[in-house]
Amino acid sequence: MTIRLYDTNARQIRDFAPLTPGCVSIYLCGATVQAAPHIGHIRSGLNFDIMRRWFEYRGYDVTFIRNVTDIDDKIIAKAAEQNRPWWSIGYENERAFNDGYTALGCLPPTYEPRATGHVTEMVEMMQGLIERGHAYEADGNVYFDVRSFPGYLELSRQELDNLQQPSGTGETGKRDARDFAMWKSAKPGEPTWATPWGRGRPGWHLECSAMAHKYLGTAFDIHGGGLDLIFPHHENEIAQAKAYGDDFAQYWVHNAWVTMAGDKMSKSLGNSVLVSEMVKTWRPIVLRYYLGTPHYRSMIEYSEESLREAESAFARIEGFVQRVVEKAGPVEPSAEVPPAFAEAMDDDLGVPQALAVVHTTVRQGNSALAADDKEAAVARLAEVRAMLGVLGLDPLDEQWAGETDRGDDLHGVVDSLVRLVLDQREAARGRKDWATADAIRDQLNQSGLAIEDGPQGPRWSLGPR
Repeated sequence: MTIRLYDTNARQIRDFAPLTPGCVSIYLCGATVQAAPHIGHIRSGLNFDIMRRWFEYRGYDVTFIRNVTDIDDKIIAKAAEQNRPWWSIGYENERAFNDGYTALGCLPPTYEPRATGHVTEMVEMMQGLIERGHAYEADGNVYFDVRSFPGYLELSRQELDNLQQPSGTGETGKRDARDFAMWKSAKPGEPTWATPWGRGRPGWHLECSAMAHKYLGTAFDIHGGGLDLIFPHHENEIAQAKAYGDDFAQYWVHNAWVTMAGDKMSKSLGNSVLVSEMVKTWRPIVLRYYLGTPHYRSMIEYSEESLREAESAFARIEGFVQRVVEKAGPVEPSAEVPPAFAEAMDDDLGVPQALAVVHTTVRQGNSALAADDKEAAVARLAEVRAMLGVLGLDPLDEQWAGETDRGDDLHGVVDSLVRLVLDQREAARGRKDWATADAIRDQLNQSGLAIEDGPQGPRWSLGPR
């Protein structure tokens, strides 16, 4: 058994070899909390949640760090725009992100450090970089000297002579326009912390280098994040950490975006779909299926049609699970997933191929139900539950219990009403009035109910909308 991952730095899939046998350390760039999350933000957390679950299934002890950037230019700008304290903006949106992660079934990280809680570590790192000749102070700012680090831009494969480094206001005194700010001098109305170079606040890139060092040490296994972070953020993280003396990340894993009309979903473009609004319309487990089942390196083009397709596909799985439980009672997940599922997941987290194994097993289970082979149906459900558990999609898991419980009080009422209509349909079928029977079935389908005729009579379930 060897898990293989696509390493952005190597531009190829590599066998995964952990630094410490039996252990995996992961640092994921988490939320920048200037606004509430859209589904593109949560996709990243969800993709790495599946990675973590697979490592744990394979027997690894996983340390998973997902940071919170609670101070940066965008948060300060948003606070000024809304005439609110910067920390109020950050805390409100941090809670919104955590609500989104929880709603879609992401396991909590081992640690979730905030940038503002690690200024001491940032100052120590800057002092070390200045001493080593990789950084310098100018006008209260501290800059990284990119020409001092020969490995700069290896991750993004850019040429230094062609580089245009993003810069913020007040970044004066640079020796080279391509140098980037690790610390920004104090400005009126902005939060500040004391340093040997005067008061100021951290730059975005320094935050992650310092927090990764604190929680994972000088070297760790996997650094993750979205494709948009490769440059400048991850490139600058590498420069800071390695120039400081850390080996830093051994593998770089990046997830693709959720797009709308071909553009990356983002707050700035105004095309975001907030998680808090989506869960009012779509079941969270369906959203997880939609965002988590494409390959993590594949773009997702958002549309309601594709969400409905995901809802329909998951309904087929869920319907099988419910039918077996009704027939045989509770079924525990099997101890191991099918070999084909494991092979797909080992190969760069091939969730689409793994999901195909789930659907094949569901079809086999439905065939067993049709043949009244209870033993085979139970065996297939045990396998399905094991696979869905890895993907965080097991409808019988306690994570999703609330989704079922919240409808229990209405289920009896709806069942009685549907039974009245089904009795009318059965009466029409009895007198061979097929047109009326089909019309009743079609009307129920249009109302979101799936009707299935079986040996014991018709049964209904919630179908795709």
